Amino acid sequence: MLFPEYRPRRLRKNSSFRALIRETRLSAAQLVYPLFIMPGKNRKEEIISMPGVYRVTVDKLKKEAEECLALGINSVILFGLPEKKDAMGSGAHQKDGIIQTAIRELKKKVPEMLVITDVCLCEYTDHGHCGCIINKDVDNDATLEILAKTALSHVRAGADMVAPSDMMDGRIAEIRGALDENNFESVPIMSYAVKYASAFYGPFREAADCTPQFGDRRSYQMDPANSREALREATLDVDEGADILMVKPAVAYLDIIAKLKEEFDLPIAAYHVSGEYAMIKAAAEKGWIDGDRVMAETLLSIRRAGTDIIITYFAKDMAKILKQ
Repeated sequence: MLFPEYRPRRLRKNSSFRALIRETRLSAAQLVYPLFIMPGKNRKEEIISMPGVYRVTVDKLKKEAEECLALGINSVILFGLPEKKDAMGSGAHQKDGIIQTAIRELKKKVPEMLVITDVCLCEYTDHGHCGCIINKDVDNDATLEILAKTALSHVRAGADMVAPSDMMDGRIAEIRGALDENNFESVPIMSYAVKYASAFYGPFREAADCTPQFGDRRSYQMDPANSREALREATLDVDEGADILMVKPAVAYLDIIAKLKEEFDLPIAAYHVSGEYAMIKAAAEKGWIDGDRVMAETLLSIRRAGTDIIITYFAKDMAKILKQ
């Protein structure tokens, strides 16, 4: 039997060859670790549906950040759990709010850590929606001013980058304008440009206590059936001044990541969301899969699809493996 001259297995026969020709690589510096900040002092609570992920109080942030830096993770994204909520989400932009306090603590104690903040109202509204409710609907334009005030309050507290996740039309332009008018033109915006109305967010809603009290978010988050719409959404955000485009969730939307990578020359981020994390953890706990290998393969697939940045609850676990 005759074989072709080229035998692909020649370059697979040992780990050195495989490493030499590896096309896609993961680096801890490309990972962003989410942190949930809760009120109180000296508390750390594990989130039941997300084993290994915790809510922490502000005084615990220094240790969390230093652990990340030691592993090569240079960036965190913050989510806040306020003590009080109201219909307008006013706690989101308070000078001494939970996130504003957390930002100041991190930048004071661990200044080298890149601090990104989620800009949305769902964690701060008593109804759980991402904007103001007027006539029983989330009012897009009334929400924009509050989002801009929230982003500005984060940057004034010391945030290095803001990441609007609300999916209101026009919010990138509104936030960019507010930052520029206040001499923060050098602060970048990482837009949740393509955020789907996904069933994979369940554990996050427990973690951040932001499940909608009525209806759902399908009137402002994207229909999972649509891909061309993703390009329209991303184009609008680019035109409005976004610096980084994000796709959320990640694994179920690798095709969307690839489309954005091909279409735009901005950095592409993906949020490997809570449900995607929880499924791997649950299957590994049952012994059905090798959790570490599936984690690494999953994150590698997100990179291979075209991302430059991955927000993931696996950041620490993956960074430990990479360090070894």
